Amino acid sequence: MSGRIPREFIDELLVRVDIVDLIDSHVPLKKTGANFVARCPFHTEKTPSFSVNRKKQFFHCFGCGASGNAISFLMNFSHLDFVEAVEDLAGFAGIAVPRESIEHQPRQQKEDLISLYALMEQVAAFYTEQLRTGNEGKKAAKYLKNRGVSGDCASDFMLGYAPDEWKALATRFDQKLLLEAGLLVSKENGQPYDRFRGRIMFPIRDKRARIIGFGGRVLDNSLPKYLNSPETPLFHKGKEVYGLHELLQKNAKPQRILIVEGYMDVITLAQFGIHYAVAALGTAASQTHLDLLFRFSSELVFCFDGDKAGREAAWRAMEPAFSSLKDGRQIRIMLLPQNHDPDSLVREEGVDGFIGRVQTAETLSEYFFGHFSKELNLSEMEGRAQLVTKAKPYLDKLPESIFKEMMFARLKELSGWANLDVLESTATLVSKQDPKRYRNTARNRPQDSGRLSSARAAIALLVQNPRLAELIEQREIDWNGLDFSGAALFKNILQVIADKNPSNTAVLMECYRDTAEEKFIKALALLDVQVSDDQIETVFCDSLDRLLTQARETVLTRLLNKGKTEGLDAQEKELLRKMLTAQNFGAK
Repeated sequence: MSGRIPREFIDELLVRVDIVDLIDSHVPLKKTGANFVARCPFHTEKTPSFSVNRKKQFFHCFGCGASGNAISFLMNFSHLDFVEAVEDLAGFAGIAVPRESIEHQPRQQKEDLISLYALMEQVAAFYTEQLRTGNEGKKAAKYLKNRGVSGDCASDFMLGYAPDEWKALATRFDQKLLLEAGLLVSKENGQPYDRFRGRIMFPIRDKRARIIGFGGRVLDNSLPKYLNSPETPLFHKGKEVYGLHELLQKNAKPQRILIVEGYMDVITLAQFGIHYAVAALGTAASQTHLDLLFRFSSELVFCFDGDKAGREAAWRAMEPAFSSLKDGRQIRIMLLPQNHDPDSLVREEGVDGFIGRVQTAETLSEYFFGHFSKELNLSEMEGRAQLVTKAKPYLDKLPESIFKEMMFARLKELSGWANLDVLESTATLVSKQDPKRYRNTARNRPQDSGRLSSARAAIALLVQNPRLAELIEQREIDWNGLDFSGAALFKNILQVIADKNPSNTAVLMECYRDTAEEKFIKALALLDVQVSDDQIETVFCDSLDRLLTQARETVLTRLLNKGKTEGLDAQEKELLRKMLTAQNFGAK
């Protein structure tokens, strides 16, 4: 594959494309004051709460909270990953996406990929034809009929049959492309043969409807029962799930997505009208899988068989689950009765019974702490100590959120350990990763108040007008002697502006994508500071002056008090001397 997209190109693209023009091409906008509004495309509403600001190049929905720049909009609206969104945005601007070459990495030309996608379509059509008209295909069609799969459902999922021949594909299609697509296997003597033989074929489609791989199932009890395509330039099983394209065809924004274990589970549930199931492709669900599915729904339900293997699989899912749980996301765990899978259970209990189980599945928190309650004796100190030891590493993986604080509170309640504090834990973790970046996590959080503090006003104006950093540079401020709420975030923003020189808020926001500070930057970009354009510099300078004065007074008071009680070290004495000198000089 070609190399990464240069950061400079992404920044230039965000400057070149007007977010109002982009969003208006997807969602008609109406100008209201300084903003453009519409009904939000990300949730159902009767009155417009979706706002786009041309100056900031930023959108925000006051109903569901969706926000971001042009790239974020395309990721949410078209269900794209970051690279796909950049490519679409470049297409909208009518420019090509450059790539940085990566040493020692083979280059895969775009034309080769197009040829591979075309081949996969042709092979899928061949397999479908074999199922419908081939002599061997009649046996496969009978098997599907006995499993209750209708013709319409088979058509929706493009089911097919691979003839039980060694060279059914090799004699019909380009062997080089077949090898690259993983459809042929080379013998030691160099003679290729078909990977899939005598199997029902399940084409695996990505969210853009492109066939990227296949799964195949035998008609008898021979092994392996299922066989998947190998890793290829098109197919990466750790990044894709089966049934996602078909799910989105039925509902682009499902209320929930059910994660099951097999192809036939997905198809059977669809046959019964449950069109929101997907399956991992022969591997455990990863964080990449979950982040992909969370683009389309805020609730995921893991559905596992009730046997020992199913329970073990459910617990293995905890690690990626905890890493994926941001605010607004929910995961439930649904363990089926013994000797049942989704296919058998929906037939025995009916659609209503199965859906009832989905809707009442255990929340992640219930399942997680319930697992330890069954495993450990929490009436004993030793058991409660083990609870903390085993549970805390999972909770540490949670992104900063209210949910994380509540999970730590529950752990504290069950363990009785008074010193367990989520904020202390988080600060310790951050300081270990990058001690220079933060002194305290909480200090980076802008404080809410009815009236904007000097720090909040100054930081918000800086985020919304990165050019203001020039005014700070002119002052030659000594940040070492300053202490105020939000100081680390303020300095971090200044450093990013100095390093990246962002042209506007949208470009600055892009610098913070997928970072710990991203949600704070978004909140500051959205904040209405109620300042007219001609007063921005004046208000910023006034806020900065007040902020610096308050910060110096805070440090000065702290040093004076410490000098009276504990005494100061040499460095602190020198800082106090400088501050008192500056104060006396200012008084004159």
